[in-house]
Amino acid sequence: MIIMPQKKKSQKERIIDYIKDFFGADPEYLWEKTPNSGVFRNDANKKWFAIIMDIPKSRLGYSDETVVYVLNVKCDPLMVSELQKQKGFFPAYHMNKDKWITAVLDDTVKDGTLFFLLGQSYDLIKPKIRKNKNRK
Repeated sequence: MIIMPQKKKSQKERIIDYIKDFFGADPEYLWEKTPNSGVFRNDANKKWFAIIMDIPKSRLGYSDETVVYVLNVKCDPLMVSELQKQKGFFPAYHMNKDKWITAVLDDTVKDGTLFFLLGQSYDLIKPKIRKNKNRK
């Protein structure tokens, strides 16, 4: 029997697999004009915690029009400014630049860092537990 080597998954594929396995969320492709833009939501409140999309590099400040996949996640505003100083991170594309960050999915940023940021993003948008005011 011949065993063929498996093709290495792209960072985009690894991130989608992680989101499915860890958060139970599948990408939703909402826009006909951008069929590769997938939104990931919290199932309980339907809020977005991540977006994966392909965009021209020029949208990130590069001079070239090569298309690249990016991940947008929600972050603490203090973390956003610190992350933007690191290679592979940019002001959020098409989102609130104070509360979201964009990471290029070209293996510049380690998967573990992105997994951590996905967890942070999910925690920021998950439903809040309200205290019962009638309890003593």
